[in-house]
Amino acid sequence: MALKILVCDDERHIVRLIQVNLEKQGYQVVTAFDGKEGLEKVKSEKPDLLVLDVMMPYMDGFEVLKSLRKEPETQDLPVIMLTAKAQDKDVFEGYHYGADMYLTKPFNPMELVTFVKRIAQGKGGDTSGPKRYEV
Repeated sequence: MALKILVCDDERHIVRLIQVNLEKQGYQVVTAFDGKEGLEKVKSEKPDLLVLDVMMPYMDGFEVLKSLRKEPETQDLPVIMLTAKAQDKDVFEGYHYGADMYLTKPFNPMELVTFVKRIAQGKGGDTSGPKRYEV
């Protein structure tokens, strides 16, 4: 069964770029376009991995990440932050709140695919248990 990945970013062209590249690799992709919708989709779709932007309407990615880490059913969901916020303090904040990987825009889509594959291989088909990855 293909890994289900939720891509949450308010820039629709970025979401589409990520979706096309991940689907080419055989992943199932669901999408959300703001932080509030992203949290709702995590609950309804139960993804295996989340690609999350920071700067979004209604709720930013850091708030989404903090909310996920507080809930037992989502505290171990692997999260790749994908954002234009590239200052050291932003990267630190992402890891502090529990991001598994932090990738900055502009980005190479194949680099993101590589990160996703690394997490998928680390899962070994098992979606339970904490997994943290360094870049």
